[in-house]
Amino acid sequence: MGSIYAGLLADAGNDVWAVDTWEAHVAAIREHGVRVEGASGDRTVRINATTRAKDVGEVDLIVVSTKAMDVRAASVDALSLAGTETVVLPIQNGLGSAETIAEIFGPERVVIGVAEGFGASVVAPGHVHHAGMKLVRLGEREGQSSERLERVAAVWRAAGFTVKTYDDIGPLVWEKLLCNACFSGTCAALDRTIGEVLADPNAWAVASRCAVEAYDVARALGIGLSFDEPAEYARAFGLRIPHARPSLLLDLKAGRRCEIDAINGAIPGLARSVGLAAPVNETVTALVKAIEARGREEGPPG
Repeated sequence: MGSIYAGLLADAGNDVWAVDTWEAHVAAIREHGVRVEGASGDRTVRINATTRAKDVGEVDLIVVSTKAMDVRAASVDALSLAGTETVVLPIQNGLGSAETIAEIFGPERVVIGVAEGFGASVVAPGHVHHAGMKLVRLGEREGQSSERLERVAAVWRAAGFTVKTYDDIGPLVWEKLLCNACFSGTCAALDRTIGEVLADPNAWAVASRCAVEAYDVARALGIGLSFDEPAEYARAFGLRIPHARPSLLLDLKAGRRCEIDAINGAIPGLARSVGLAAPVNETVTALVKAIEARGREEGPPG
């Protein structure tokens, strides 16, 4: 996702740096540019790329687009990019990223992004594909939409993204979390597409209960969601992308660390904090972690 953002923002005329610890990816971008193909077309864009954030200098906008478990390390590394007016925009699945970034950069710098309907994969170093390009939602971490938020939104719109700004981004983070909790862990544990989970009554019984538990926690926390039937909301979401394999499943199959702790794994602890339980999310989390551990023991595929 970060490479898609970088390529399209650079193609719109912005001065963009990609900072990544994957040396082969950075080397390919330096030599050939980043190729972005899929829903936005097919283009190769020359951008700056480095494995060391200190090579960059101060910037206007820092987009943190890592896996949830890498947010802290990436943010600490990116501190050298922040000037007095720099805005920091995390775009992650699950919960906790914005809070981590606010702790590192200061809460006054942080705005929040929620990406919907993308789905990204790396074809090869320097080459990324995205299956959709529906919507980027932006909001201040605290308070209503602001002038700086609208400036950030304008930059993304000029790069071809559909962007909406919101006065309260919190419910949107939870609405995405609910859908991720419904499908990510279940698809990963069963090695199924979203459509296959929807079509299997037993799989859907697990997935839909994950969504209901997330909904109950959100309501208990006082978060106002836009719907009253969480299973039907998640089903409608899934029916729009039946052939998709959640990134959590792709990470498991590739032998990479996955974000289960920030998605299904985030719900049981919050449930306990409000006097509830989330046993299905807890079980799905444990199953995915067991699969992940087995993958580490067996080594990467191929």
